[in-house]
Amino acid sequence: MMPPWLQQTWVRLVDLGERLPHALLFVGPPGLGKRLLAETLAARLLCDAPAADGQACGHCEACLWRLSGNHPDLHVLIPAADAEDGEGADGEGGRETPAGKAKSSQIVIDQIRELQSALSVTGHHSARRVVLIDPAEAMNVFTANALLKLLEEPPAGCVFVLVSSEPRRLLPTIRSRCQQWAFSRPDDAALARWRSDAGKEVSALLGVCGGMPLAAERLAAAGGAGLLARFVRDIGQVSTSTALRVAAQWESWLKAKESAAAGFGLPQLVAWMQRWVSDLAALRLGGRVRFFPAQEGVLSALATRCSVSAASNCYNEFAQIARVAQHPLNLRLFLEDMLLRYARAISGARE
Repeated sequence: MMPPWLQQTWVRLVDLGERLPHALLFVGPPGLGKRLLAETLAARLLCDAPAADGQACGHCEACLWRLSGNHPDLHVLIPAADAEDGEGADGEGGRETPAGKAKSSQIVIDQIRELQSALSVTGHHSARRVVLIDPAEAMNVFTANALLKLLEEPPAGCVFVLVSSEPRRLLPTIRSRCQQWAFSRPDDAALARWRSDAGKEVSALLGVCGGMPLAAERLAAAGGAGLLARFVRDIGQVSTSTALRVAAQWESWLKAKESAAAGFGLPQLVAWMQRWVSDLAALRLGGRVRFFPAQEGVLSALATRCSVSAASNCYNEFAQIARVAQHPLNLRLFLEDMLLRYARAISGARE
């Protein structure tokens, strides 16, 4: 079912009909449903008899192929690390192969070459073909340049749908050849409708997910309540004398099978640290808690010990740390450095 905050966008896409451009780029923060919308659009384009609301019928031959994962005219390009193999993504953007080698977190050139070969022949079921690429920023420069040739001279009847949470990482030439559709955080009315059906546990995770409903649903399904409880408990123990001990505990936490199965790893942990410090800085500046409303009391106590400059500097430092969270050279040293920076910020210095 289409989330309420995507309904208007869906109607606009349906209304385009045959005027739909050959390449679309869905951009916006993760957790809003961009991939869901892209898949729903792909289903509509391939369906033999779409319903009155534009949705695929779900029972024609084309829909049955798609639902079984075997539609020959639907081409989905995702990193090997994101391919569902029943084990869940690990915390650093890759999965372990049987040989112990991490699967690629990039969309590689061989995937585009296979796509080029598949698109060189006519469609199997109809003239319509759909290519879905998510996340588009996972393409390296060689992959992107290979895709660019397809976008410049698209095969007849082929629609490309690119999904990106970081469009600035895409080549400008890729962006310029796609019609961009921007997505933003749902308004309060849409969130209220969603909350009424989501349940308390999911709603409680909305803040730490940056207000992104589908991200909160995924986190809840992966045991997010327990993950958040541990994070809050541990971060409350951090000081300059305990930072190294907590770092060691977090290293074991991130490497645990349970964390890998939940898709919780270093990038997610760093994002939570950023949001925690953001709330801390906001309180210190007289603002409101945004990400951790249930922990406002703890944050308020910390804010009384933290100077404005220390909180602001810590937030800026964490923005830099997040850039290398996907591939740290040494996990333990990374965690120690991050927690020591945080500990120094809340050490009690005042302006």
